Amino acid sequence: MSTTDTDTGTGRTKDPATAKRHIGVSADGELGEAGSQLSTAPVDTAVPGSFGGSRAPGVLGWLTWTGREVVGWARWFWRQLTSMRVALILLFLLSLGAIPGSLIPQSGTDAQKVADFKDAHSILGSVYDKLGLFHVYSSVWFSAIYILLFVSLIGCIVPRTWQFVGQLRGRPPGAPKRLNRLPAYATWRTGAEPEQVREAALKILKQRRFRAHIEKDAVAAEKGYLRETGNLLFHIALIVMLVAFAWGQLFKSEGNKLIVEGDGFSNTISQYDDFKSGNLFSTDDLTPFSFNLKKFTGTYERTGPNKGTPRTYQADITYSVGAYGKEKKTTVKVNEPLKIGDSKVYLTAHGYAPVVTVRDGKGNVVYHDAVPMLPLDPNVTSQGAIKVMDGYKNAQGTSEQLGFSAFFVPTFAGAGKGDMFSQFPALDFPVLALSGFHGSLGVDAGIPQNVYQLDTSKMKQFKDAKGNIVKARLLPGETMKLPNGAGSITFDKGIKEWANFQVTQQPGSDWALVGAFTAIFGLAGSLFIQRRRVWVRAATGADGVTVVEMAGLGRSESAKLPEELGDLAALVHDQAPTKPDTDEAAVETDPDAEPSVPAAEGAEK
Repeated sequence: MSTTDTDTGTGRTKDPATAKRHIGVSADGELGEAGSQLSTAPVDTAVPGSFGGSRAPGVLGWLTWTGREVVGWARWFWRQLTSMRVALILLFLLSLGAIPGSLIPQSGTDAQKVADFKDAHSILGSVYDKLGLFHVYSSVWFSAIYILLFVSLIGCIVPRTWQFVGQLRGRPPGAPKRLNRLPAYATWRTGAEPEQVREAALKILKQRRFRAHIEKDAVAAEKGYLRETGNLLFHIALIVMLVAFAWGQLFKSEGNKLIVEGDGFSNTISQYDDFKSGNLFSTDDLTPFSFNLKKFTGTYERTGPNKGTPRTYQADITYSVGAYGKEKKTTVKVNEPLKIGDSKVYLTAHGYAPVVTVRDGKGNVVYHDAVPMLPLDPNVTSQGAIKVMDGYKNAQGTSEQLGFSAFFVPTFAGAGKGDMFSQFPALDFPVLALSGFHGSLGVDAGIPQNVYQLDTSKMKQFKDAKGNIVKARLLPGETMKLPNGAGSITFDKGIKEWANFQVTQQPGSDWALVGAFTAIFGLAGSLFIQRRRVWVRAATGADGVTVVEMAGLGRSESAKLPEELGDLAALVHDQAPTKPDTDEAAVETDPDAEPSVPAAEGAEK
């Protein structure tokens, strides 16, 4: 602990080089209780030897010795597990173990990516699978680290909390016998009575928010309990965050739903396009609500370097809670979700859904709907598929299925000015490019398909009499005729927009946020607040003059302790000023006396 001399009046100061560096123990053990319990940190223990001691003869002696060994080693392992060093190691391992969960596809998040990875890396995929790297957060090794860290923090906090409560209920320890052995020290002689000095010191220390009391011939004071409070809050906050994280992972749910303007959604699993949840989640945990997308509004920057950047993204919806809830209107924007109970409805994506009408060779409408297109670039160049699965018959009267591969651009560059790539995300010059197929879509096999792609393995492409592929670029209101009286497809003038909503339900997120903020404030308190003790002793010296001694002791080295002690000593000195020596008084009262010549520096007197 770096110290500075503290000089008050003509008071003497101790040499800081003689300050004892280790808290709680002086060179000859004189601090005792005065230097103890400045922290509730458990005492670290070295690797033990034999706990059993001497073994008595016989079976009973062996059993007794074995019991002592088992209990001793169990206590030692428990102390190691609950030590700060092991907690930090486990926290580091937990952070290290989370890295694969960010870099490697996870089965709980995207099972398709996991399958693709295994197909592309047969050997590495098998190794990852055995190590549990495709499901890191539910793996045995990650759970073991998580549980050990949890136990370590609990085992560390509980005894420290009880110890700290005991310290708060108690009083600061009395002054040690030799205050001049402490890191910060000041002394002077005063004409005030010892009781007056102690009362003045007690008042000053309490005004400085010290816990202080008079014990025997000294005032004992202590300050900085918020350091240990912050330390305990930090550890408790870590436990809260761990519990909140585990709770959220076990009971979370997350689903996505694409909704076209005019359509609705009810919060049931069958309504989602994709859905994933935690291990302990059940369908009964879903918040009952429904909503309808009335209108989506998107505006974009028209000029400048940010041309095409969205300026407005919002979905106007009506929603109701429960089976018979009253319908309400609201607007969902990016990063402004709709909150219903424990669920949040986020707006995550947007696109266009051209309305098309398909007719058979007799002019009968066999399909009429808005077809969502999947955006491929920021200008909303979109791809999709139109699938007519039922109700269509060809010119020969045979039932078939139709499929159209579609590209949609909201702003076309113009004929001869480029391919099907949009120039702007708004509906300035919409064009729909189509090419048709007939046969079997393969949906009757029961195998899930991508709604934005066609499976043409069992289909034939429409061709004209010359063998050319039938395809067309349609403007709103235009129709593409299919060859041989197969029918037609019309790009209707009504173009709808769609919005993708993500419905999340993650309990414990609020607790995790509270824990994070509490941990930050607790850590700040434990780092920047110093716990320290101050003693003021006032006793009558051998010559009948009161001798005042002040000393301070901190938990760690800090230059602020001597400075604070100096300020306190100055305040006490104002109440009990230094008494001048007799010779100096004589000089002041006898004007005819010859001035004394001070001895040379270092000379003996």
